[in-house]
Amino acid sequence: MRIISATDPAALARLTTTDRARDPRVRARTAQIVRDVRRRGDAALASWRRRLDRDRSPVELTAREIRAACDLAPRDVRRAIRQAIRQVERVAERQRPPAFAVKSTAGVRIEQRAVPLERVACYVPGGRHPLPSTAVMTVVPARVAGVREILLCCPSPAPEVLCAAVESGATRIFRMGGAHAIAALALGTRSVPQVQKIVGPGNAWVTAAKDLVAFEGWCAIDFHAGPSEIVIFSDRGPAAWIAADLIAQAEHDPDARALLVTTRPALATMVAGEVDAQLRANQTARQSLARHGAIIVARTRAEARDIVARIAPEHLVCDNDSDALRCGAAGTVFVGPWSAQAAGDYATGSNHVLPTGAGARTRGGLTTADFMRVFTVQRLTGRGLSTIAPTVLALARAEGLDAHAASISVRGVPK
Repeated sequence: MRIISATDPAALARLTTTDRARDPRVRARTAQIVRDVRRRGDAALASWRRRLDRDRSPVELTAREIRAACDLAPRDVRRAIRQAIRQVERVAERQRPPAFAVKSTAGVRIEQRAVPLERVACYVPGGRHPLPSTAVMTVVPARVAGVREILLCCPSPAPEVLCAAVESGATRIFRMGGAHAIAALALGTRSVPQVQKIVGPGNAWVTAAKDLVAFEGWCAIDFHAGPSEIVIFSDRGPAAWIAADLIAQAEHDPDARALLVTTRPALATMVAGEVDAQLRANQTARQSLARHGAIIVARTRAEARDIVARIAPEHLVCDNDSDALRCGAAGTVFVGPWSAQAAGDYATGSNHVLPTGAGARTRGGLTTADFMRVFTVQRLTGRGLSTIAPTVLALARAEGLDAHAASISVRGVPK
């Protein structure tokens, strides 16, 4: 594994700006697919499924297919899915936005209400192995929020994924993936209903398609959730544990990014050796670490924290609470040597759908609130309007909005 110095700005820039979803070629190809689905609907969807997914089967799974597939899921995996659901539910219940009412002044009452969206889609990537945990992480908070229709979309829904989808509360399941699936969900076709929001991680083309449909205003999305990222900021070790965490995250995807930031050159050398020793035949992790992995040696802890803050990673692992507070933004933070990042992927209860590409600078991971619409209800009495009328009139006139002022004065309140 490469060891680079924090004094090498070119190497740091390459490590901190990698994002294939923003590649102009990926965006152009994605736009072509989305336009085609918008123009031709199901015909385009079927064509792209044959071409990219190598799939000619019906796009929606039947209840019989789902039941038969669920029966094939190994018993221990089904138990693990149910336990993971319970953990995620506990956290998701606490994430529900609160409803409240407040009297802002005499005669003025403001209520906050939170209502669930009506129909959403949860995207579960395909790939070399099934990802039942992503079905749990996306569907459970939607169900807890009270969403009536929860569509799950996966290009290769293995029995484990289907079991997780059903146990978590998905109402319909679609066999499709990629940019064409995102387009169908955002725009709607005869066979795929249009949804209000699409959530879940995906490859560069899925991420670019989500960005596009959100930009066009066709459908809301959660956030930019592309290939996985981990940054470990440690001066303590143990080296073997750090190496294992880097490899674990790197095996997600050849485009995953796994970095160690440290001020100890000796620890950097030990971790590099451990990575080489532990990699063995894990080709995906080997490819990912060769392209997007590195150990960055900083001169001071302040410099190390600045580097971490610049990256704003999806996953951040720190030695202590002080570093967690001072390293800037991250999608989720793991503190201490026992807080293995892989535990958060499955069973801590915190959601593993997290922003990538520095999206953590403005928000954290997927929550129940992502599936709810929060709005206010305002009630004023005559006394209330009279109380705030001077404020409203002064500001309306200052902004040159005479009709605003007139709409208050016409009600007979003091001028």
